[in-house]
Amino acid sequence: MAFSFIPREIKFFDLFDEQAKKIVQAAQLFLKIVVENRFNDVTVREMSDLEHDCDDLTHDIIDKLNRTFITPFDREDIHNIAQEMDNVVDLIYSITKRMNLYNLKSNDDMLQFARLIEESAGNVAGAIRCMRHSKMKDEMMKYCIEVNRLENAGDQLRDFVLAKLFKKTKDPIKVIKWKDVYTDAETVLDQCEDVVNIIESVMVKQG
Repeated sequence: MAFSFIPREIKFFDLFDEQAKKIVQAAQLFLKIVVENRFNDVTVREMSDLEHDCDDLTHDIIDKLNRTFITPFDREDIHNIAQEMDNVVDLIYSITKRMNLYNLKSNDDMLQFARLIEESAGNVAGAIRCMRHSKMKDEMMKYCIEVNRLENAGDQLRDFVLAKLFKKTKDPIKVIKWKDVYTDAETVLDQCEDVVNIIESVMVKQG
């Protein structure tokens, strides 16, 4: 069976592309905030605007899903892709908000996380972009594999920074704050991996 989708249902792919753009924008903004060490009310509002935009897109996808009889692939997979992509932006917003709330300053460890997140977001967007084209399966798999690699790198970075945190930081409140932030940062990479895992599953089902 050929890996193909129904052209007249292309609206789902258009919306997925828009969601993926929001992920990339959120990741790029987060990296910029980390580099400039600007965790404040202004940057939190900027990230909040992106988070609301992504929420609106997610609701639009689910609304169209509920009103569409024929879908390009399994309804559950459409719903899950939309939800997982929304979760990525939600988590980036949550980290931005916590850094401001906890009055934490950027450091080299957070910069490494921000760079991994930006790179992973770009690869998620690439995989999403390839979904509608049957001839781009190989390229799509490259994006998916790279997201998996970045998630593994995030696991290693999380373990490293937490070990360093527990060993060198004496203030227990500061330990709790940074542990929350680092854990959420790695979870963003988990969410990106969840998105591409669903995409790979769709590819397998379509043959």
